[in-house]
Amino acid sequence: MARNLIFLLLLFSFSSPSLSASIPSPNSECEAQLQQGCHDRAESLKLKLIAIATILVASMIGVSLPLFSRAMPVLQPEGKTFAIVKAFASGVILATGYMHVLPDSFNFLTSPCLPENPWRKFPFPTFIAMLSAIMTLMLDSFTLSHYNKQSVQDQLSEEAEIKNENRKEMSENLGKEEGTGKKLDSQLLRHRVIAQLLEAGILVHSVVIGLSLGASENPCTIRPLIAALCFHQLFEGMGLGGCILQAEYRIKMKAIMVFFFSVTTPFGIGLGIGLSNVYSENSPTALIVVGILNALSAGLLNYMALVDLLAHDFMGPKLQANLKLHIWAYVAVLLGVGGMSLLAKWA
Repeated sequence: MARNLIFLLLLFSFSSPSLSASIPSPNSECEAQLQQGCHDRAESLKLKLIAIATILVASMIGVSLPLFSRAMPVLQPEGKTFAIVKAFASGVILATGYMHVLPDSFNFLTSPCLPENPWRKFPFPTFIAMLSAIMTLMLDSFTLSHYNKQSVQDQLSEEAEIKNENRKEMSENLGKEEGTGKKLDSQLLRHRVIAQLLEAGILVHSVVIGLSLGASENPCTIRPLIAALCFHQLFEGMGLGGCILQAEYRIKMKAIMVFFFSVTTPFGIGLGIGLSNVYSENSPTALIVVGILNALSAGLLNYMALVDLLAHDFMGPKLQANLKLHIWAYVAVLLGVGGMSLLAKWA
């Protein structure tokens, strides 16, 4: 669903000249912004091809590392090391939303290439991010609510069947086993909802940033972006990979999620290269569409990082029962936040 929304919005941005025509032409400040910087089409193309390869490799390594942790006892999901690594990755995701995606949305939706009214008269980026967080909460809660009701109905029907068979002793033992199984199933579903929602938010951001890089013809901007995005995808992939691991998907589903995370940014870059003749990152329509997509992604990522990842783990029994581990997990979060915040200087 998220991937279909991305393509529809991007298609709209390239096929709606009437919207661009209805928006006033760029002012002198916008014209100056369009002309500044170094521009070299041939050099930019070489750098973009390098970016596709390096970002693809970094993304695959980042998202795959946690999935192979089963082979290393020290990185088992139940272990202390995994809790610290996951806290670091959650900090990376939190900083991605606050320090990368949301500021980008502000830059797009408050651009001088857009009319001052209404885009600079109202804080649209934070408003859209707020609505996105609320919609994510609704989707999260309704999914769990539906599953829990279904589980209760299934359990009641099973108990009724057992009573009809008049097996009291077996009913008591089975009831205990089933009660534990339901709790495990509910927790497993929670992890799966988190993994899917988190990947949806990351995919939106990845397509947008890849498209912007692919459409750019400024090698002075692209060079530092390649290194920054490689680190960004590596650490963000580790966070997503940890969530996929806890969701306990089958190999096929894991491979699908790894594939889409790994190829989305390179795909965005390739799309930007192919559309560079018709796509202008400073056109009014592109600014509005990309700005809204970034705001939606920021709200989703911020909610997921704070509520489903950090709050869930720090309020859980593992960290609450171990003060030393609790403190080290906070240190890991601050390191993840700090590292991604530093990268915001270049990407």
